[in-house]
Amino acid sequence: MDIVKLKPAVKDYIWGGQKLKNYGKTASSDIIAETWELSFRPDAPTLIDGGPHSGEPLYKVAKKEDIGSNPASFPFFPVLIKLINSADNLSVQVHPGDDYALANEHSFGKTEMWHVLDADPGCGLYVGFKRKVSKEEVAKAMEDGTILDLLNFFEVKPGETYFIPSGTVHAIGKGITVIEIQQNSDLTYRLYDYNRIGKDGKKRPLHIQKGLDVIRFEPYSPVKCDLPLIGKTTYFASYLKTVDEEELVKAKEDSYASITVLEGSGTFDGISFHKGDSFFIPASKGGLLKGKATFVLTETSLL
Repeated sequence: MDIVKLKPAVKDYIWGGQKLKNYGKTASSDIIAETWELSFRPDAPTLIDGGPHSGEPLYKVAKKEDIGSNPASFPFFPVLIKLINSADNLSVQVHPGDDYALANEHSFGKTEMWHVLDADPGCGLYVGFKRKVSKEEVAKAMEDGTILDLLNFFEVKPGETYFIPSGTVHAIGKGITVIEIQQNSDLTYRLYDYNRIGKDGKKRPLHIQKGLDVIRFEPYSPVKCDLPLIGKTTYFASYLKTVDEEELVKAKEDSYASITVLEGSGTFDGISFHKGDSFFIPASKGGLLKGKATFVLTETSLL
């Protein structure tokens, strides 16, 4: 297949905001909480925008040779990429690792990373414990609603990146916009949700015992990378790139590449783009990017 522009799936969760409209996103709902920029999930697939396959789900069009030998060796496509905007705090949550998830949920686990695009003054992210804690201490804090007191709060600014290994308790605070690159898993254990009422008029369910089974009780240690690399796992490696005039942007032989434009406009492989647009580049393919742009490029290649 050729390089294609993507149309994301859109989510209107109760904590979502308005700021993804600044990235060209539209929806029938007034709230846009998340856009799934690269999703091979049949329940919320990314569609192809333009060309002979316009409107078709990317996961149905991309073949093994388009995905590349390394990501194709996984049981399913290994990556999910989202834009997220929070008008309210997200729930405090944790994701299991692969071993626990496969044994108990018939699913893979979830490690993820956040690259901050926008933040209101004083707003931030909760990531990991400030100090070593016990299971009993965490259980009590979840019960009495003081779990945030145990977590690191990072007041954030655009350009910062936070890596969230599986087992790390975390929450996105209100007033934040991020690009999230994660394992392709929708498995979340919700630990605390501010006693909010969901769309069905009921409190959203919590997953206390499963959460306690997978939590890392050690203090959180930030993961640092040397630019342009902003994060890597077995499942993905992501890079922050800038083009000032024109540059060939190419996927490796063993992996697709995905780009999401954070700033700028121009054309890519002859297709116009603006801030917020995403593209899928098949393995070994490349295209000329003309214009000025900052973007995140993600691949699943041998590290």
